[in-house]
Amino acid sequence: MSQEVLKYLQDNQQRLQDKLFEFLAIPSVSTDSAHKQDIHKAADFITTYLQDIGFENIEKQETGGHPLVYAEYNGADSEAPTVLFYGHYDVQPADPLELWDSDPFKPEIRNERIFARGSSDDKGQVFMHLAVFEAYMKTEGKLPLNVKVCIEGEEEIGSENLYKVLHEKKEQFQADFAVISDSGMVEKNQPTILYGLKGFTGIEITVNGPDHDLHSGMYGGAIRNPLMALSHILSSMKNEEEVVTVEGFYDGVEPLSDEERELIDQVKGEDYVQATGVPETVSEKGYSAKEHTMARPTFEVNGMYGGYQGEGTKTIIPSSATAKITCRLVPGQDPERVQQLLEEHVKNVAPAGVKVEVKKEKLSAKAYKVDPDHALIKKAAASYTKAFGKETVYVRMGGSIPVVEWMEAIYQMPIVLLGFGTPDDRLHSPNESFPLDSFHKGMETLAYYWNEVNDK
Repeated sequence: MSQEVLKYLQDNQQRLQDKLFEFLAIPSVSTDSAHKQDIHKAADFITTYLQDIGFENIEKQETGGHPLVYAEYNGADSEAPTVLFYGHYDVQPADPLELWDSDPFKPEIRNERIFARGSSDDKGQVFMHLAVFEAYMKTEGKLPLNVKVCIEGEEEIGSENLYKVLHEKKEQFQADFAVISDSGMVEKNQPTILYGLKGFTGIEITVNGPDHDLHSGMYGGAIRNPLMALSHILSSMKNEEEVVTVEGFYDGVEPLSDEERELIDQVKGEDYVQATGVPETVSEKGYSAKEHTMARPTFEVNGMYGGYQGEGTKTIIPSSATAKITCRLVPGQDPERVQQLLEEHVKNVAPAGVKVEVKKEKLSAKAYKVDPDHALIKKAAASYTKAFGKETVYVRMGGSIPVVEWMEAIYQMPIVLLGFGTPDDRLHSPNESFPLDSFHKGMETLAYYWNEVNDK
């Protein structure tokens, strides 16, 4: 790669920042139908930018929901690989607005950070790729490799229509590998290779007792209390050592090797006590908090409700109680099988006197993991280090990105997660922001990486 690419990014720093701000100012909230026109405006912004860069076969494809932007660049050398770049232009709602220190859709810089909804997730990171493509085309007249672009508008609502599109248009999206920048680093300016993601599944348990709330003095001792029954069910599913006690839950789970434990131990990681305000951390017996979060399955009760919630006391036996449960999964666990095991356990331990219903979460995904020694991963790590001036660390993440698992399942290609966000970005929260360092050094990383990938 000629130094002209980096020089172009430096010389056009203000113009590119202004263009990013134009993108961030579009309130492309995918969950709210009131922003339908804004969704199309954001898709049109990307379409126009890709045209200006010099991409071909640019389409704003209908999906049955919000449009997907697709484009191709096929002007690289004949032996150059093809990459599928994925991102999303939709954002979370900005509510509650009163908790923002500035307008979420009027980007501004404070304390060396860009404050705006979508600055980190995912508009800022999407824009970085487009800017680097522009820099290559304006200086060298071509990109180092062939590129297919897939930028959707439904990630924040579960990519409702993307799986069908990827499956039906398999040939169109096929590539040698994929790159996704919708993740982050373990801390600011610490280059981080994310080589694994957890899967996801869940259930909702509803315990029904009497057909209406009852006076606890008149019926207590004769009628099973649904809230108590639900509590017994939940307490039977995980013990105080954070071990899930559902039979078969750990079947197929890949053991955590000594090599991986060493990789995880090398990561500075988050100070959980300081960051969350808890008195101490707890994790699965035999594993550290970092190991459990990154590489072991989890079982969490996300919500539990029933009965009287108001001020003071209301002496009732509630008619029903509900709990929402999600599990983060690791390689070797199948989401549907885990749901089945949870349902069987609930029904086996359900006490007499109540009826128990189990509703299965529709959105599930398998875990993803790529070999950290894969050549594409090693080149990504080298590019990170060159741009940020620090050795790259390797981590697995406790979160889930369903599209990663879908791409692996449909296309059987390696996926490189090149993320530049930080733990302080406040994703999905008021005052979302993105460090200027991540913006500029991230583009430098991408410029190095595209060149490295095509370097034989």
